[in-house]
Amino acid sequence: MKTIKLFITLLLILSGISINADNSTGNVEFKHDEVNKKVEIFIDSKYFTSFIYPDNMEKQVLYPIHTISGQDITRGYPLNPRPFERVDHPHHIGLWFNFGDVNGLDFWNNSFAIKPEVKHKYGSIKFVSIEKMDPVNGELVTLANWKDSEGNILLNEKTKFIFSEKNGTRFIERITSLTAKQEEVVFTENKEGLLGLRVDRAFEEPSQKAEKYLDSEGNITETPILNNEGVNGVYRNAEGVTGGNVWGKKSKWVALSANKNGEIITIVILDHHNNPYDSAWSHARGYGLFAMNNLAGRAVDKDSEPVKITLKNGDKIAFKYKIVIGGELTDKQIEEIYNNFNF
Repeated sequence: MKTIKLFITLLLILSGISINADNSTGNVEFKHDEVNKKVEIFIDSKYFTSFIYPDNMEKQVLYPIHTISGQDITRGYPLNPRPFERVDHPHHIGLWFNFGDVNGLDFWNNSFAIKPEVKHKYGSIKFVSIEKMDPVNGELVTLANWKDSEGNILLNEKTKFIFSEKNGTRFIERITSLTAKQEEVVFTENKEGLLGLRVDRAFEEPSQKAEKYLDSEGNITETPILNNEGVNGVYRNAEGVTGGNVWGKKSKWVALSANKNGEIITIVILDHHNNPYDSAWSHARGYGLFAMNNLAGRAVDKDSEPVKITLKNGDKIAFKYKIVIGGELTDKQIEEIYNNFNF
């Protein structure tokens, strides 16, 4: 079966035919605002999202992200706070990719909130350039460097985003390639990673009490009681696990659904089967963090095999994910999207 699929794929490529089954006839448009350091993405003249790279942030992100109907699925804080939002975890902005332990440095938790005296424990992802904007194929290619606090480069990053739309559902593929620039770059299992999305309040689970979570340093983070009006998010994964129980479980996809302003919206993160340690562990929390982490290992699952990746200078590693933003998607529909993604 794999041989037949590869043969068909080769024929399609040689014929110049797109093999992305989720692409639509929608017209993608990129608007690069170099002054405000962002690239805005539109499909059929409707706003989708922006790739933002301000100098005062420790990473680049997609923010905000809108459904085809124009609803925002991302939390406003800290860039654009909204009433009744949580104001925890200021490093949770839009959709991002990084990790909590690279050569002992924490790239995940770095933000303006980190005190200067401990800043040396954190790494930053510094923007280099926009390499390509291809509206025909919906592709945006960006370059960045993963650096320590002294400016030394640990990794070169090349990321390709593919934006598309089909039958009222929007898609974002993120393919990130990392190249080691030190004699040795080590990724050690850590719960803080890899692809993260901080969602709008509607997608959180209702909270009836103050809740506490441990951050990467073992410090207690307390989330206070908030207004639960319109808060109705529910997680589920490919194995049928629901709610907060998806956390720490391996799954090829995890979905998060909610009714926002009378519209059922489903967000899905798909893990690609070629990613290291596939399938990914879900680092999804009821307070609004929705993340998939291929390198979590024993940090979230004591029965896991040890997870560790060591890159020598010049070695590369790649991660590929797909984010789906649609309506009331069934498991069968999600499975079909997953199979097309993994073709």
